[in-house]
Formats: sequence, C-alpha cells, structure tokens
Amino acid sequence: MARYVLKRLFISFLTIIALVTVVFFLVRAIPGEPFLSDKLTPEIRENMLRYYGFDQPLYIQYVKYVKNLLRGDLGVSMHYNGLAVAGIIADSFPYSASLGLRALLLAFFAGIALGVLSALNRGRFLDYFCIIIAIVGVSLPDFVTGYLLQYVFAIKLKLFPIALWRGFKYTVLPTFALSFYTTALLARIMRASMLEVTGQDYVKVARAKGLSEFQIVARHEIRNAILPVITILGPVTAAILTGTFIIESIYAVPGMGKFYVSGIQNLDYSQVLGLTIFYGTFLVMANFVVDIMYGFVDPRIRVDRRDRA
Repeated sequence: MARYVLKRLFISFLTIIALVTVVFFLVRAIPGEPFLSDKLTPEIRENMLRYYGFDQPLYIQYVKYVKNLLRGDLGVSMHYNGLAVAGIIADSFPYSASLGLRALLLAFFAGIALGVLSALNRGRFLDYFCIIIAIVGVSLPDFVTGYLLQYVFAIKLKLFPIALWRGFKYTVLPTFALSFYTTALLARIMRASMLEVTGQDYVKVARAKGLSEFQIVARHEIRNAILPVITILGPVTAAILTGTFIIESIYAVPGMGKFYVSGIQNLDYSQVLGLTIFYGTFLVMANFVVDIMYGFVDPRIRVDRRDRA
C-alpha cells in the first residue's frame, strides 16, 4: 500500500509541474501586455517591464518564476498596487473554501439520498420526482439557478438576504445554488449504480440468508453502489470550485472569483498564474485523496507489494 501511495504522490507532483509550465506559457500567449495604457509614458512602461522582468527572454522568466515558486513566492499583483498574490489568496480563499465545502457536503449527502430513494422506489411517484429534480439540476447553469433562487427566496418571499456574506442566513442561497447541479449529477449516478447493484448475486444471497431490507440496503447495496460516486469526487470538487466564480459574483461573496476575473481582464500575469496554480494544486491533491480513499472503501481492491493496482 505504501508503494501505491508513493506512486500516486509522484504522479500528482508531475501533474503540478506540467500545470505550472502550461499555464505560464499560455498566460504569456494572451494578446496584449499588462502595461498598455494611455496613462503610461514610454519611459514608465519600459521601467515597469524591467521591474517585473518582462524585458528578459521568456525561458529566463520561466526559470525565475519556478525558483520563486519553490520558495513559496507566487509573485506580486500588477493591478492591486504590488499586493502579494499569496496575501490575496490568504484573504479571499477562506470565503471560497467555506462556500465550496458547504456546497460539496450538501451535494454529496443530498445526491446520495435522492439516488437511493429513487432506486428503491423505481417506477413510483418518488422515483419520477427525483428524476425530474436531477434533470432540471443538470440542465440549469449555475448562474440561472443562482438568479432564480435569489429572485424567489430573497426578493419575492424575503426569506433570505439577497447578497453579501455576514452570517449563516447569507450562506444558504449561494450554497444551494452552487450545489444544485452536483446534487443532480450524483443523484443520477447513484440511482443507476443502485439499480445495477440490486441485481447482483451477493445481494440475492444476503436476502436469502434472511437479512432485513435495511441491512441489505445499508451494508451491501449502498456500500458498493457508492463507489462510482467516490470515483468522481475529484472532478466534482473541481466543478464546484470553478462554479464559485459565478456564484460569488451573484451573491457578492468576497472570495477568490473576483480576483481571478480581474486578473484575466487586466492581464495580471502574476495574479492569474498564482490563483490557477493554487486551484490546480488543490484539485490535484483532492484527486490524490480520492485515489487513496477508493482503495479503502472497496474491499475487493487491494494493492500488493508489486503494486498491481
């Protein structure tokens, strides 16, 4: 098992290196430059390019950036008056992480619950109801869901605040808006997996042994049907974190989304690079954790000393 973990960790490290390299050169390939402005004289522009090292060859810029990155230096923002990118992340990420974690937990448990209820009531009203929710959730983009929830529950019914992030009531609507698509996706996957597992021989044997229906569902069906859900937790986490950009804008959440968008609009290379690498590393490590979890959840998956998995 140790060899398996080390192998996955090495692959994650190579993925992060590839991410840094690709993003660095792609950002530099965007047309324009950060200091093209009528307010800057040619002399000031040349000084700014020299100060940030943009007057040097691209490969030298890359080598210097990687060296700084290994020291934990993500660079300095060119748009926010020299504010360190690490400082931007430290100030804004807790809000994005809080929103994303709430949405992920809600989507995980609600999606599994809807999928199980739908499969156990196949062909009945509850099954059709869960299917309709899943179809609507997958079909609606995040920004549509966000605006609809805001209009109905905040403007019309006045049950929740319209925007901002000042307490629990302020987190309800953005959490539901961000988790709706993922809840629907997980519900569909869980339903299909449950229906497949129900017909397996070990379920029939458990029922023939006289186990109660609750024991069969909890110990055998859900435990095995949940494996596909765990497998996609990495991509699901990526989808939720990416969705925070839109939801944060709709509900005025002071997260990382606005800095990412402003960085792209202003061609703030350091800001875009730093935020992308931070997000990318976070997601790579999330996939790493999912790979390890998958080996523990499924009793049929075992990694021997030769790392056959």
